[in-house]
Amino acid sequence: MRRVLVANRGEIAVRVIRACHEAGLEAVAVHSDADAGALHCRVADRSLRIGEPSPAASYLNAGAILGAAREAGADALHPGYGFLSENAGFAAAVEAAGLTWIGPPPEAIRLMGSKTRARRLAAEVGVPLIPGATGDDTELAHAARRLGYPVVVKAAAGGGGRGMRVVREGAGLAEALEAARREARGAFGDDEVYLERWVARPRHVEVQVLSDAHGGFLQLGERECSIQRRHQKVVEEAPSPALDPGLRARMGAAALAITRGCGYRGAGTVEFVLAPDGSFYFLEVNTRIQVEHAVTECVTGVDLVREQLRVAAGEPLGLGQGDLSPRGHALECRIYAEDPAAGFLPSGGLLAAWHSPSGPGVRVDAGYEAMDTVPLHYDALLAKLVVHAPDRPAALGRMAAALADFFIAGVRTNVEFLRSVVGHPAFAAGETDTGFLERHLDGWRGPGGEPPLEALAAAALACRARPAARTVADHSPWSDGGGWLP
Repeated sequence: MRRVLVANRGEIAVRVIRACHEAGLEAVAVHSDADAGALHCRVADRSLRIGEPSPAASYLNAGAILGAAREAGADALHPGYGFLSENAGFAAAVEAAGLTWIGPPPEAIRLMGSKTRARRLAAEVGVPLIPGATGDDTELAHAARRLGYPVVVKAAAGGGGRGMRVVREGAGLAEALEAARREARGAFGDDEVYLERWVARPRHVEVQVLSDAHGGFLQLGERECSIQRRHQKVVEEAPSPALDPGLRARMGAAALAITRGCGYRGAGTVEFVLAPDGSFYFLEVNTRIQVEHAVTECVTGVDLVREQLRVAAGEPLGLGQGDLSPRGHALECRIYAEDPAAGFLPSGGLLAAWHSPSGPGVRVDAGYEAMDTVPLHYDALLAKLVVHAPDRPAALGRMAAALADFFIAGVRTNVEFLRSVVGHPAFAAGETDTGFLERHLDGWRGPGGEPPLEALAAAALACRARPAARTVADHSPWSDGGGWLP
């Protein structure tokens, strides 16, 4: 490989482009009209337009992306996460075009893309499953009575909570099945659904895996992703405060069994539900790099994107299981352009000011800088704030300080909301599950007393608009009256 087309946008595109450069590879970005001049375009060696702002016309347009790869002379393609990253047909088309697909084999994506087929594989390799059922409406109604309410209806394809309904009594099952099928059909083009018994107050724990084409398989420990809003992760950490060494070893072994069973290659994540009694159950496999991969990188010292590039190039993994020696604790907060006090409505517009924290153990993976425009066509993720410290209490303190030092003006963000999450006594005690936010921070309205963002944005713009006072002979930043902000 020498030239990689990065078929994504935002922070993950920036992350992959920088990994390519560190590996001595050229990186080509693609962009919609809404992203012309975006940060991922600026850091790439070249950027090519692929369509109008809507995802369907650009980042989901397989033909336009493959056309850009041909125009750029790329010999490999990295899909990032989201968009086409878990589309088996697109992966096969990339390989058919003579490009190296930096991801798992299309067959593994197709197998793991169906939760019902993935459940069958998990059963075959002896991994625990939540009791469930498939079938038509009549069969599912009988199964629900057998399993006992509440039950959860899930879409067989896709994820992210779409096509998912919790049913607490029999009278609501038919409506939930119809709604789940309708949502799944619209989101994934597949209306197959199935039932599972509902696990009360579960934790969401996932295991990072890596494998190569030479028989090398690794599990790099777990991440806890229980802090979720509408089934979307908000805060992640590694390791999980709920696991002891024995449980950690059993979950790691289960993740490797599924990875081997589906013929996996590259980086992936095996997700589990962890019940309050310590029982764990297979949930799904994410056949791509995860948003939260950075916390695993922090505690293991392994560059997961670099390993993706290595495996795709046909090389063996750069390490073995015995080389892993996880250290410390890492936390990640997802910084979104949204207004938590207004029902988490997305917020777009000009980023008039951007000050991100820094210092020992602080990492910011961002897709934007000051004076960039945040479009409303895509996911609202602006950046990931990651901290690493010797232990969990120290990581909590470091994250609280870093969030206090994160300043963004021009769009509304969830930074203050995240401060409330990290500062909550139950979170500090490790008492987390997927219902944490609804139970502890439902109806959050913020601390109040903050200056209006519009005023902050106007002040930042005024500061940047002042003409520079620097002379040719004076190169000191202290004499610059222009774009420098304290």
